[in-house]
Amino acid sequence: MKVLKFGGSSVATADRIKRVKAIVLDTLKNEDKVVVVVSALSGVTDMLLNTARAAKNGEESYREQVDELYYRHRQTAEQLLSPEGMKTFLPFLKEKNRNLENLFNGIFLLKELSPRLLDYVASYGELVSSYIIAMHFKQTIPEATHIDSRTVIRTDDNFMMANVDFEQTNTNIQTQMGGDKGLYVMGGFIASTANEVTTTLGRGGSDYTAAIVAAGLDADELEIWTDVDGVKTSDPRKVKETFSLPEMTYEEAMEMSHFGAKVIHPPTIQPALNKLIPLRIRNTFNPTFPGTLITETTSDDIPVKGVTSIGKITLISVQGSGMIGVTGIAGRLFSALARNKVNIILITQASSEHSITFAIRPTDKTKAINAVNEEFTNEMKLNIIDELEVEDGLSVVAVIGSKMKNTIGVSGNFFQALARNGVNIRAIAQGSSELNISAVINQENETKSLNALHEAFFLSGRKTVNLFIVGTGLISSTLVQQIHQQAAYLKDKLSLEVRLVGLTNTRRMLIDTDGIELDKWEDSLNTNGEIADLAAFIEKMQSLNLSNSIFVDCTASETPIGYYERILKSSISISTPNKIANSSSQADYQKLQFLAKKYKVKFLYETNVGAGLPVISTLTDLLQSGDEVLKIEAVLSGSLSFIFNTFKGDLKFSDIVKEAKERGYTEPDPRDDLSGKDVARKVLILSREIGQSIEMKDIDIENILPQACLDAQTIDDFFAALVANDDFFAQKRDAAAASGKVLRFLATIEPSGASVALKAVDASDPFYGLSGSDNMIVFTTARYKERPLVVKGPGAGAEVTAAGVFAEIIAISNYLS
Repeated sequence: MKVLKFGGSSVATADRIKRVKAIVLDTLKNEDKVVVVVSALSGVTDMLLNTARAAKNGEESYREQVDELYYRHRQTAEQLLSPEGMKTFLPFLKEKNRNLENLFNGIFLLKELSPRLLDYVASYGELVSSYIIAMHFKQTIPEATHIDSRTVIRTDDNFMMANVDFEQTNTNIQTQMGGDKGLYVMGGFIASTANEVTTTLGRGGSDYTAAIVAAGLDADELEIWTDVDGVKTSDPRKVKETFSLPEMTYEEAMEMSHFGAKVIHPPTIQPALNKLIPLRIRNTFNPTFPGTLITETTSDDIPVKGVTSIGKITLISVQGSGMIGVTGIAGRLFSALARNKVNIILITQASSEHSITFAIRPTDKTKAINAVNEEFTNEMKLNIIDELEVEDGLSVVAVIGSKMKNTIGVSGNFFQALARNGVNIRAIAQGSSELNISAVINQENETKSLNALHEAFFLSGRKTVNLFIVGTGLISSTLVQQIHQQAAYLKDKLSLEVRLVGLTNTRRMLIDTDGIELDKWEDSLNTNGEIADLAAFIEKMQSLNLSNSIFVDCTASETPIGYYERILKSSISISTPNKIANSSSQADYQKLQFLAKKYKVKFLYETNVGAGLPVISTLTDLLQSGDEVLKIEAVLSGSLSFIFNTFKGDLKFSDIVKEAKERGYTEPDPRDDLSGKDVARKVLILSREIGQSIEMKDIDIENILPQACLDAQTIDDFFAALVANDDFFAQKRDAAAASGKVLRFLATIEPSGASVALKAVDASDPFYGLSGSDNMIVFTTARYKERPLVVKGPGAGAEVTAAGVFAEIIAISNYLS
């Protein structure tokens, strides 16, 4: 036989009760006896208690609420019962409502509301709902019988959380439901004393009723029907990619409940556990789904069954030299807390015995502080126990699984997942049974931690990174396109999902935690975005506090740079082709490097120097492997590379610069390129990467433009001046050609200093054969002295720059793994 319990959401309306009936009928096909335990209609119990409090406070609105309760139940019954059935039901409902109204009138007049009265008020919901449902069943299932739970479940008079008299209760169960066949319908949550005074079983009472009855009848299985598909791996309101567990043990279920799982409540499964009765959690709205089976043991080898949390806790630490080696300190501490009814969530103690730390609900904080201070008054006066250290604004996160103790690496994965996401741990606890690993963290990191841990333990190596991109220009749009085109490969081969969560430009901004569609980002930004505000965009990114977040600055603006420090301090990695941050002051450069290390995130900027070329990464590998950089020579500008590689024969310099501008190689004002300042910024970054302390003023930059070109007021005036000086550049080219040389705009970095200059190089020089807009970087090192290491390829263009940023996103995701 089976016991089926249906919660308030399952019986909220007539249509849902019809759904419950279909489930019961299906169960009766395979079972001779079924007991159905039901809660009050959804929201009714809260309404009853609120109405009672309103009456106590002298609010006459309670009368309207009593009428509302009557009509809700009447309307529900009218949709479920035949006219004949309503003739039987209405006198019952009117009697219950009259008793309830008289009770509320008394509360209103006396302004008194005892726990005993509250229990009687609360019982109305289950009494009426179970009667309606039993009558509805009886119309098609003649053997259906309504049982008043108060005649079955016997308790003491500890109102609002009564203790069950199991001996008498089990006798009553056998007397009223002990036959071999039948369908019984009863309300959960409610009971009575030996004197027939109504009581309730407290939180989770309806589940508890079902478990008590299942144990009393030695049921084959207890099914708890809710509105979710069994027990989830984590809270789906906080973790998007949860899934239902097919099975778990009683211990795991109880532990999950302790840490906040809402599907079950620990007392619920205790009677079933005592009798080893299987418990199954199922979904009324998805009845074909098998749900989660809870038994003594499971057949799987999954070490972690759940990632869960307790959202708000207070941490109290008792410490002092007078605790070391003193017998009974812990006993006194926890006895004092118990006497004051302070529930302890978590305990941890240093092996030195110098301190004991425990976590409690914030509502118990004052009681706990007073209890401990009173217990250790003398020790505190003698300064051998310190003043209590109290911390608020914390949460507990935990991983739970009965088979963790047989699995190597669970603790390592737990702490690594939190560390990679910048989550600081305030306290740690793990029982000797190794059923859970718990950590106390800042409350603001609760959701991030749950997602990081869930990803680490349940997604089989899969990882999701959350991108926040600033800038929607050519590089950014190309990057998004590349991510979209490569999405299937990333998912299949790298188990990686790159989710675009935030996007902003100077006009509009959009944040969507479900992810902005990569092929529709422009329409989404324009249609769903709001007015751009970079400060608000950054603040929202920080407040979301998503795990595995990456900030991508695809602008050439100084504005985002001012937020880099805040972003790194929020444990968010940065990838950027924007050179401004690293080419500002040495102090600012070093600060960003320091913050990235301190907060264990990545600050990557490979594309600062060579677009998609592996320049900085190659240099880093050389240095980290112990090589010594003696000299770096480089062509670091795609536009200048094109201009001087093309400046041959009779071609005019001004015509080549115009062509470079038309191709998009130069800045809108080509003087920004020809001045050498952009190259100097890249030289500055490379110099700092090899350990030099250097500022922009320390770089020797050759000016190759005549003064008339520099003084031109407009771009048209600049080109006019450039045409007038074509002979100036032709003379330089011809002089070089006469010696078998070509002109190259070269950057040089040596221990003695750095320079940017136009040089003539011969055929023996590696830069001689450079063509198109290619960049080339030549590293002369202690290991690569005779034959320098050369990195060569396209040094400009949206495709290669975006590809470089894309590669950094993947690198950061690997770091976060």
